[in-house]
Amino acid sequence: MLSFMLAIGSVSQSKFNLKLSTSVACVLLLLTTACSQGKSESAQSIEAINANSTSSIAASNNISILRIGYVGSTEPTGALGWAKKKGILERELKKAGFQNITFARFPNGPDLNEALVAGQLDVGSLGDTPAIVLRARGEETRLLRISQFNTTAWLVGKKNGPRSLAELKGEKIATQKGSYMHRYLLGLLAETKIAKDVKVVHLMSTEAKAALERGDVAAYATSSDMGPYLKSQGFPVIDSSANHQGLSGTSLIVATEKFLAKKPDFPNKFNTILTEAAKDLKANSEEYYQYHAQTTKYPVDIIKISYPLKQVSEEPLPPEGVKLLEGTKKFLVSQGLAKSDFQLKDWVGK
Repeated sequence: MLSFMLAIGSVSQSKFNLKLSTSVACVLLLLTTACSQGKSESAQSIEAINANSTSSIAASNNISILRIGYVGSTEPTGALGWAKKKGILERELKKAGFQNITFARFPNGPDLNEALVAGQLDVGSLGDTPAIVLRARGEETRLLRISQFNTTAWLVGKKNGPRSLAELKGEKIATQKGSYMHRYLLGLLAETKIAKDVKVVHLMSTEAKAALERGDVAAYATSSDMGPYLKSQGFPVIDSSANHQGLSGTSLIVATEKFLAKKPDFPNKFNTILTEAAKDLKANSEEYYQYHAQTTKYPVDIIKISYPLKQVSEEPLPPEGVKLLEGTKKFLVSQGLAKSDFQLKDWVGK
């Protein structure tokens, strides 16, 4: 199954230019759960894991080594990134017996999923959609924490292009498939009943601005920070998930069951560390925002808009985040994006 999913990544871009119905787009989201166009970035990420440990096999059998993967910029952000930067993570995990902690960056959730399945990671920080789809496939992961909730996705148009959803009919819309932004876009198209009138194509976020500038796509469904940034650059905002109940995302931290079988006390200890880090970043918000901006290369004012501290969870499973996560899971299952349904309570790491 995994090799078949990887083969999907070699399909030429022209194939994605076919007009997609909601159901076809949903199938493609499922298939891209373990692949992406950013193959070179994925390969570099996996090499980084191997470079930081003697070997992936040795690391998986050595419970003094903790291998964490994350989606995003040069360093993780949020409570996990802050715990790393402030030394909280290393200090407390050493007390728990971890002598070496490695981090590997991935361009998107599907690539991180691939590393989890391959046994090259113990813990992953990623968006809700890829995490749910992986679990629904029967892969043995456990949910440790909702690290952020109400994460906004944005639909940004090209300059001098469509300004409303109605004007997108007959146009091409891009997004990073397998992401929470993709889930938002599919939900939006279904809600507004224009799915059959648009083409949905895959495009990594690193290529979005240039594609909009060239007019290759009429609009791009993008992340919480890139949306406000593109707006500041003169690109019109057509819509955002904040305008639609249940279409905003959550950021999750998961671990493999194989790892937790060796370290059953890890969820409690790890969550205690991240709760401390969440409280500390809120108490030192200006310092944190400077760090977040430096890491993502966006201006501080953009980061403050995209990352309101009320979205940062101080507890592992905030009720509002759980409600959003349940809604996302139901949508993915109903649309055929998630292979099977499961109970969230059964997914939570014990």
